[in-house]
Amino acid sequence: MSIIIRDVREHELDSVLAMNNAAGVGILPMDAAKVRFFWENADYFRVAEVDGLIAGFLIAVSHDAAHDSSNFLWFRERYEKFLYIDRIVIASARRSVGVGRVFYGDVQSFAEVRYPHLAAEVFIENDNHPALIFHGSFGFREVGQHVMAPGNIRACMLLKDLCSYPYVQTTYGDALPGQPWLAARALPGRTNTLATGT
Repeated sequence: MSIIIRDVREHELDSVLAMNNAAGVGILPMDAAKVRFFWENADYFRVAEVDGLIAGFLIAVSHDAAHDSSNFLWFRERYEKFLYIDRIVIASARRSVGVGRVFYGDVQSFAEVRYPHLAAEVFIENDNHPALIFHGSFGFREVGQHVMAPGNIRACMLLKDLCSYPYVQTTYGDALPGQPWLAARALPGRTNTLATGT
């Protein structure tokens, strides 16, 4: 089984929305306006393709996104610059085969040349120990807890320091070499300030 990670395409947004809303209690629901917001603003919005079918997606936004998530705003009040993993969803038929681990390796590779921190949260009121262990295995640490309103959903706020970032910033600043694997996602909703140099 090969896993291909690539940027989402606009015609796939309905599939992403349906997959998100079928994911269960661990993932907050979205509507068409929210998935469109991510299409226009997410620095990282990629799908996993397995055997030609979408097997999952991961969405992450930078610290300066106009995102209204209270969890995102919690991080923005405390950290100057970061990439925030808003959600990862894996299709039920593709869980426990490594798609999530491939996604986290890919989003870290994307983030570590642009941001000093990778941020995420895990809801902790639904016996979510596997998700906490998963994040811990990638080097995330708890930096606090936050209760989301409405619903009073408690989240464990997680942060990973990206040790490559200081070297990349000192050496290249925001003008990364013009290699395909370093290319930033073209954002239809705003000017892209993290485009690679040549």
